[in-house]
Amino acid sequence: MKEYSIKKCGWNSDKQQLSDIRREVFINEQQVPEELEWDEFDQSAQHVIALNQAGQPIATGRIKTDGHIGRMSVLKEYRQQGIGSAILLVLLDNAHQQNLKRVYLHAQVNAVPFYEKHGFIVQGKEFVDAGIAHKTMYKNLSEK
Repeated sequence: MKEYSIKKCGWNSDKQQLSDIRREVFINEQQVPEELEWDEFDQSAQHVIALNQAGQPIATGRIKTDGHIGRMSVLKEYRQQGIGSAILLVLLDNAHQQNLKRVYLHAQVNAVPFYEKHGFIVQGKEFVDAGIAHKTMYKNLSEK
């Protein structure tokens, strides 16, 4: 039985919960400078949040209108439970609903196998963003 639920949400209505997760994972855990974490795309992106059985936020992700998936983050104690995959599937479903033909993301190098498992393909060379090695990955979307 799943011990979490996932819902689509928006920055304006759920900013506190979304930012709490991202602050913990990216700023506190991974030492991403705070000024690099927040951007102008949060307002227009479709966000997804996972909540535990007590209704507390435990994971998030977003997709921008151009198909860029990002800010995928799961609190440490909830990793390896399928929550990241569930978030990604909701974001991919959102891309289908937007009739996007392709989605892309900048995966931290240690997360490349996770995205490959979901059909993403590495494109180009490794690059460093916020002091962390990344690779660009994409996935062509088939017709539903």
